[in-house]
Amino acid sequence: MKKDIKLPNTISLRREFKRKFSFWELYGSLVYIPRTMAKLIENHKSKLVAPEFVEHLQLAVTEVNGCPACSYQHTKMALRLGMSNEEISSFLSGGNEFINPNEAKAIMFAQHFADSKGFPKKYAYNSIVKEYGEKQAGIIFSAVQIMIAGNMYGIPYSAFQARLKGQAYKDSSLFYELGMLLGGIVLLPIAMVHGILRGLIGLPNKKLDESATDE
Repeated sequence: MKKDIKLPNTISLRREFKRKFSFWELYGSLVYIPRTMAKLIENHKSKLVAPEFVEHLQLAVTEVNGCPACSYQHTKMALRLGMSNEEISSFLSGGNEFINPNEAKAIMFAQHFADSKGFPKKYAYNSIVKEYGEKQAGIIFSAVQIMIAGNMYGIPYSAFQARLKGQAYKDSSLFYELGMLLGGIVLLPIAMVHGILRGLIGLPNKKLDESATDE
């Protein structure tokens, strides 16, 4: 039997941005995609980090950023993994009642990653390396990295879809929505090549804030 997809009202009825990203933030996130995808494809085969764990991380990122399109798609993916509507709704509304204690530190890192717009504190990343080990921490980072890129594109897409239904976001514009959507498509191949070249010359596939405080 097909399960109904139910999103929290704060997401399904969104009429304004919870988080808004710039065109260059979108481009910067796309640059990391080639190596991020390779790491997640490898994890899909090895199951070093369970698919359910990856989905929890990505739902946590989406909750912070408030992307209706991403929430809907990842709800479908989560249902296929056997998660309940209650569990999914909890993650999408920032609840903690379904968080596995073994995943708690990674979920907190995912929320911090999203809140910092993909520029997390180095000490925060080091804490998940210490907790899960280098390989698992790398997969956790990749899972949230690819999710924020999806959010950056999905948020203006959601705003554009709302506009077509006569319910435009109050703090948006058609220029912004189409600029992000069309610009993202045009620059995606360039960003992919950029990301591959970064890998070839040995540059890291993550950006970390090395300051010691949260100020």
